Amino acid sequence: MSVKSSSILELVAGNFLGEAPRSFKWTILFFLMINPICLAVLGPFVTGWFVVGQFVFTLAMSVKCYPLQSGGLIVLEALLLGLTSPQEMYQETVHHFDVIALLIFMVASVFFLKDILLYFFSAMFTQVKSRPLLSFLFCSAGAVLSAFLDALTVTAVFITVITGMYSVFDKVFSSRHSSGLAQDFDQFRSFLRGLVMHGVVGTALGGMCTLVGEPQNMVIGKAIGWEFFEFIKQMSHVTLPILGSGLIVCLLLEKTKIFGYGTEMPESVREALEDFMHEKKSTRTRKDQTVLLIQLIGTVLICFALMFHIAEVGLVGLFAIVFLTSMNGVVSEHKVGEAFKEAMPFVALLVMIFGIVSVIHTQHLFTPIAELVLSLDIEEQVKMIYLANGLLSTVSDNVFVGTIYINEIKAIFDQGIISKEHLDHLAVAINVGTNIPSIATPNGQAAFLFLLTSTLAPLIRLNYLCMVKMAFPYTVVLTLVGLMFVSPYG
Repeated sequence: MSVKSSSILELVAGNFLGEAPRSFKWTILFFLMINPICLAVLGPFVTGWFVVGQFVFTLAMSVKCYPLQSGGLIVLEALLLGLTSPQEMYQETVHHFDVIALLIFMVASVFFLKDILLYFFSAMFTQVKSRPLLSFLFCSAGAVLSAFLDALTVTAVFITVITGMYSVFDKVFSSRHSSGLAQDFDQFRSFLRGLVMHGVVGTALGGMCTLVGEPQNMVIGKAIGWEFFEFIKQMSHVTLPILGSGLIVCLLLEKTKIFGYGTEMPESVREALEDFMHEKKSTRTRKDQTVLLIQLIGTVLICFALMFHIAEVGLVGLFAIVFLTSMNGVVSEHKVGEAFKEAMPFVALLVMIFGIVSVIHTQHLFTPIAELVLSLDIEEQVKMIYLANGLLSTVSDNVFVGTIYINEIKAIFDQGIISKEHLDHLAVAINVGTNIPSIATPNGQAAFLFLLTSTLAPLIRLNYLCMVKMAFPYTVVLTLVGLMFVSPYG
C-alpha cells in the first residue's frame, strides 16, 4: 500500500464518528463486522435481536454520539443483510407520517410563538416570589401545554424561555465582573436547572394524558382507533393519580431541597429581570404589541384545533406557521428556515427507529415475548406489559418501544385471541409504561434527549448524570403510582 493511500485510510479512520470516544467507535465497528457472521451462523432471527440490541445501545450512548449516525449505520447494514427491505422501512415510515409531520411542523410553529411565551414566563419569573410556587406553576404549565402542543414542542418552549432568561443575566454578568456576581451566576444556573427539570417532567405528566401529548400516543391511539376525547377517557383512571402525585413530588422536592432542587433565584437576577421587563415594556411599540396579540391568537387557535381534532396535528402546525408568519410579516425564507433546525435531527433519527421496527416486523422478533406475556393470568398481563415497557423505555426511545409493543398486541387482537376491552387495557399499560418510567434517563424521553442535546444544557451545566439524578425521585414515585392504578383488574 502506498504512503498516500495509507494516509487517506488514517484520515478516514480518524473522521469516523468524529469526536465520539474511541471505545465507542470500536464498539460500533465490532457490531458492523459481527452481524454478517451472526447471520451466516445463527440465522436472521438471532441476528435481528443482535441488531435491535445494538440500536438500543446507540440510543443509550446518545450523549457520547448522536444516535442518527451510529444507529443509522446499523440500520443500513440490516438493509444490506436482508433483515428487512427498503420497501418495508418506507412503508413503516409512511404509516407513521402523522408523527413525523407533528415533529416537523408543530415544533417549528413554537419558534413563531416565542415572544408571547417569553413575555408570559418572564412575568411569572418576576411576579412569583415563592420558589416552590414558581416550580409548581412551571411543572403545571408543562403538563397543561404538553396535553395540547406535544411534549417535544413544549420542551422547545422551555428551552427558548430559559435561554432568554439566561441571556438577560449573562449581559449583566458580562458588563460587571465581580466575585459576588459570579457566585450569583452559579446559583442562577442551579435555579434554572431545577426549574427546567420540573418543566420537562411536567411535559411527561401532561403528555401521557392526551392523543397529541407524545409521539407514541398517536401511534398507540391510531393503532386501536382512539380519538382525542376517547384517549383521555381510556387513560384517566391512571393518568390523573400520576399527574396529582407528580405535582406533589414537585412541591416536596422544593421544600426539602434535595436532588439538586430548591435553589433560590439570586436577588441580583431578579433585579436584572425586572429591569429587562420594565425596559421591554417602556420600549414596546404598537407593532410589538400587535405581534404579541397575533401570537396569543395563534396559541389559542392551535389549542382549539388540537382539542377538537379539526385536522391532523402536523397540518395544524403547518397552518399555524402560515398564519403566524403571514400576519406578523415574516416572509424571508432564511427566517422561516430557522424554525426547523431544532426538530429535524430528531425527525431523521425517528425514521431510523422505524427502520429497526421494520426489522422487528420482518423477523417477528417480539412475537414470542408477546405470547409469553399473554400466557399469564389476565390480571397479571397488564402490569407485566407496563413493567416491560417501562424497563425498556429507560434505555431506549419510548416511541420505538411503544410502536413495537402496540403493533404486536394489535396483531394478536386481529387474530381473535384477545377481546377489544382487553386490548384497550393493554394499550393503556403500553402508553403509561412508555411515558412514565422512561423519565429515568434522557434516552427514554424524546423531550429529555431534546433538552440534553440543546444549546441550553451546557449553559446551565445540565449533563447526563445530573438529569438522571434530578429525575430519580420522580421516576420512583410515579412508576409505583402507575403500577398501583394501571390494571383495572386489581
